[in-house]
Amino acid sequence: MSRYVFKMPDLGEGTVSAEVVAWHVKPGDLVQEDQVMCEVMTEKAAVEMPAPVTGRILSITGEPGDMVAVGSDLVVFDTDATSAAAGAEPAAKTPPPAPSVPLTPAAAQTGRQPSAPHGADEKQRIAAAATPSAATNGTGSHKAGGRIMASPASRRRAAEAGLDLATVAGTGPAGRIAPGDIDSALAAGAARGAPPSMNARANETREPRNGTEEVKIIGLRRVIAERLTESARSIPQYSYVEECDVTRLEALRKHLNDRRPAAAPPLTFLPFIVAALARVLGKFPQCNALYDSARGVLVKHQAVHVGIATQTPQGLKVPVVRNAESRALHDLAAEIRRVSEAARANKSPREELTGSTITVTSLGKLGGIASTPMINMPEVSIIGINKAIDRAVVVDGQVTVRLMMNLSSSFDHRFVDGYDCASMIQALKDLLEQPATIFID
Repeated sequence: MSRYVFKMPDLGEGTVSAEVVAWHVKPGDLVQEDQVMCEVMTEKAAVEMPAPVTGRILSITGEPGDMVAVGSDLVVFDTDATSAAAGAEPAAKTPPPAPSVPLTPAAAQTGRQPSAPHGADEKQRIAAAATPSAATNGTGSHKAGGRIMASPASRRRAAEAGLDLATVAGTGPAGRIAPGDIDSALAAGAARGAPPSMNARANETREPRNGTEEVKIIGLRRVIAERLTESARSIPQYSYVEECDVTRLEALRKHLNDRRPAAAPPLTFLPFIVAALARVLGKFPQCNALYDSARGVLVKHQAVHVGIATQTPQGLKVPVVRNAESRALHDLAAEIRRVSEAARANKSPREELTGSTITVTSLGKLGGIASTPMINMPEVSIIGINKAIDRAVVVDGQVTVRLMMNLSSSFDHRFVDGYDCASMIQALKDLLEQPATIFID
């Protein structure tokens, strides 16, 4: 037997260990070279580990959630099993059977479920014909000119019992519904298993739920939890919310979408906001900065590398659109879409998930009225976009309907004063409310 030991590699950027997130192989498996064995998580990104050789796995190190030091044994192979592994084909996954209606014993003989007998259909038609209609003619009619005839007391009692008076045959004069008619209808409904009334439903008791579920916090969710805890603990976060009239911006967005190049993605509000933000930050460099706590230095950036907070199946990721200040609008929209889709598909390279200088977060139509976004350390600013809704506002002394959207921002108050953050958001608002100025130097 020839043993090959694969050690946890150095994943760069000072990484000393990595967390095992998931294993896709187990001891005894035959694997091919480059087959993905496991996923590990560093402080920066998730990384898939391919097999360096072909062979049989003898042992693996770590369970999901365990930290494995760089240079430690991760997987041990028996490379003498290469011939067997080379000939091994992964078992084809059999799709689950489609759900089907259980067959009757007679249908099991033929493999076909018989249709309902004609007699059953005939009985249903007879029963339907025998059901009192909402308005009957002659004896038992309880409608006068389309109005149900019943006393207020009878109407109240029927409402409390959840009984539709249109289904009750009245025996009183001219078909008026009498108290006894309601008694008969309720008794008949109980006999037929009628649904309980609203009052009865309100008084129903339900089985108490006592179960629990324990979820081990590992992988990206652990990293998110640690970073947000550190952000809340170490940063005095100052939030500022301002409303913005985006009526003209919406008109421009629709106009440009009607004339966009064939290969360009549809424009949303986000590329306009990122483009406006990139212009504004040139005047507010203290908001486009990173704080190096180890050196006690605030690093102000000229380039605007915008992190796009993106919800993914694995959790929240922040892929980066680099040099937003130099991109044209359609290029900006395409890059936002590209990095976001790569993050959702878990295909972002590590360099696309690091290096942002400011973050923009948006939940689109779920964005709510206002929010208090948490700063993505070591950044000092984050801009939250809330949903755009039609609202009555006063313009030039007149009440009119405008498309309004709130901008919710948070800043590290150690380095960004309240006056500075308010001035920056007001400058951003001015560009968005007069969107042509976004593109004027």
